[in-house]
Amino acid sequence: MIHVIAVLTAKIGHRASLLAALQAIVEDVRQEPGCLEYQPVIDLSTSPVKFGADTLVVIEKWQDQAALDAHNAAPALTGFMDRAKHLIAQADVYLMRDA
Repeated sequence: MIHVIAVLTAKIGHRASLLAALQAIVEDVRQEPGCLEYQPVIDLSTSPVKFGADTLVVIEKWQDQAALDAHNAAPALTGFMDRAKHLIAQADVYLMRDA
């Protein structure tokens, strides 16, 4: 299994628009072969350590590298990137495996 933690920082004041664009593709991505989990999340208001007001995190789980590669080329993700790239200040993607 491959775990993906994607930390997306929106341009100042644009997190809501970025989150809306991302939420628009969630159900399509969840239907992709090999997708086990795909969920955008934001800081809990009571969290003592926060990513910040302009940041959201996407937590993903994929069956294998082939499924992740297919996702990265899929219309849902490529379309999202085309529509939302002007909203993103920084994107850090971490690929992990079970220990």
